[in-house]
Amino acid sequence: MSDHAMLESLNRDYIASVQNSDVKRFDEILSDDFLNTNPDGSLVDKTGFLKQIAPPAKISGLACDDVNVRVMGDFAIIHARTSYSHADGRPGSGRYTDIWARRDGRWLCVAAQVARS
Repeated sequence: MSDHAMLESLNRDYIASVQNSDVKRFDEILSDDFLNTNPDGSLVDKTGFLKQIAPPAKISGLACDDVNVRVMGDFAIIHARTSYSHADGRPGSGRYTDIWARRDGRWLCVAAQVARS
């Protein structure tokens, strides 16, 4: 599998893990030094992120579009747009940027930033 195809697959796993509160899968694909910038501007490490993701998601129908995977050797950036429904049925949307690094032959997400509108 090409790096581009692998990262597209990992991106799908990442989105599915958000929707399904899949802490186990996130633990596998996030680096130990992972940092996430939340929509409110707060910064959390891997442990904090896993705690955030553990409760059932308050959104449904999470989908990503306009996925742009840029591979630069052992480093990659994924930009994408999201759409979803809030618990009360209102539509929601946002954007995210995920930073990936190849470590010991594996792609791991080392940082992420999420924005919602």
